[in-house]
Amino acid sequence: MSLPAIALFFSGLLALNPPSGIVLPMLSLTSSVNPDRQAKLMANASVIGRSQTHLSVAEVARLVTVRIFRHQGAGSGVIVRHQGQTYTVLTCDHVVNDESRNNYKVLTADGVTYLARRLRQVQFNSLDVALVQFESTKSYQVVALGDSEALSVGDRLYAAGFPNDYFSKNANYIESTHNWGTKAFVMTTGEVSMLSQKGLPRGYSLGYSNDVREGMSGGPILNEKGKLVGINGRLKYPLQGIDVFYFADNTRPSQTLFEKMEALSWAIPISRFQRLISGT
Repeated sequence: MSLPAIALFFSGLLALNPPSGIVLPMLSLTSSVNPDRQAKLMANASVIGRSQTHLSVAEVARLVTVRIFRHQGAGSGVIVRHQGQTYTVLTCDHVVNDESRNNYKVLTADGVTYLARRLRQVQFNSLDVALVQFESTKSYQVVALGDSEALSVGDRLYAAGFPNDYFSKNANYIESTHNWGTKAFVMTTGEVSMLSQKGLPRGYSLGYSNDVREGMSGGPILNEKGKLVGINGRLKYPLQGIDVFYFADNTRPSQTLFEKMEALSWAIPISRFQRLISGT
């Protein structure tokens, strides 16, 4: 699909609001979501959409974040579009680029699992993003797009997703979360730490202090208004060290700069995706 076709496909997103579904004015912030409130929200999604119910960032994060299962492994994603019975999920290309049969499963916030497929006809050049779609007659939250270009160092960020493993410090063991359902969901808080002018390969230029674990790639980064400003993708302290830290122009950071960069998680700012879908 050409860039103009992509722009037409996502024309409803260009106003930086969900094209359909639930509009989200935000008020207070919470660090967790009450399970009873979550169930009530999911059961009455259409009512929420009409009444402009105020949700915390934590509630938004839980409702818009999905888990994507492939043949081996899993990642995360965020619902960005709803048209008819079709939901479109934005995730990382590296989360869904190894499934030759194009056969995925998506776990939504209410614990339901759907068959899903990658939109292979939609390409984003070298950007590490991809689109996955699933069908449902239910009402699910659609994230509102924010303005990542307005971010400044020190701004609060919220990163969400589904880590693949759980480490118990008390019992000293690691357990897979693949069968945990929605209980595996995690949201971490942090702040913008670096905005790289050069940028790392595949669109990564937003460095932030949030802890992000394997399996959270493709999950959303939200600002204090609960709007999407980035996509998780690179973890802190990669095992390859400085070898994986080179800029898009093939230059490398100094040792001092590398030490600062490796201590951060790295994301693709949503503005990179917005520019592609707008054809600019």
